[in-house]
Parts: sequence; C-alpha cells; structure tokens
Amino acid sequence: MWARCVLVAYAAGFTDGAGAHIRDLARSGVNAYRFAPPAVQVFFVSLVLLDPLVVVLIMRVCRAGVWLAASVMTADMAANWFVNRGSPALLLRPAAGLLPITVFGLFVLISAIPLQRCLAAVTSADRVT
Repeated sequence: MWARCVLVAYAAGFTDGAGAHIRDLARSGVNAYRFAPPAVQVFFVSLVLLDPLVVVLIMRVCRAGVWLAASVMTADMAANWFVNRGSPALLLRPAAGLLPITVFGLFVLISAIPLQRCLAAVTSADRVT
C-alpha cells in the first residue's frame, strides 16, 4: 500500500515539474533559461520530455521509472542549486524556488531504494504464481 502512495506522489511531482517547464517554454521559448549556463539550459528544456517519461514509467509500475526518477531529481536539484548558488534565501520561498524542488528531490532519493525493493518483490512474486 505504501508503495502505491509513493508512486502516486512521484507521478504528481513529475507531472507538476513537466507542467512548470512547459509553461516556461510556452512563455519564453527556448530562451526561457538564458540565465543558466548552456548545459543547464539544455537539461531544463529536456525535462519537458524526461518528466513525462518518468510519469509514464511510474504509472506502469516499471522499476526503471524509479531509477530514472532518482537520476532526474539528482540532476535537477544539482542544476537548480548551482544556478541559485548566490541566493540560498530562495530556499525559504515555499511556493517556488529551491524549497519544493529540494523537498521533493530528497523524498524521491530517500524512497527510491525501498521502493525498488518493494517493486522487485512484487515482480518476482508475480512471476512465481
């Protein structure tokens, strides 16, 4: 039961992230992230594809989705903290900024291995029966 709740939380978080990046691109085009170095810009734009891919894999209860979620959030947190390294006060802004990205990212990273183990156990039990 807890695994389903975690999967739903992953799907909700990555859907929200995809929506945020789609809104940014709709408003400002490919220059939406011109404040960031080119590699980070490319990563932020790629989240328009990566975030929905995570959602699809998670909703299909695919274990690869958990690994992709952890990888995407690790890179997303690192990129956002790098870009905002001069303004750690953004962490204190609850509705936007570093706080929701950091909290969700830590949730994904802390829950990824237990979720993987749970999904592996369910998958192997399905194969046996």
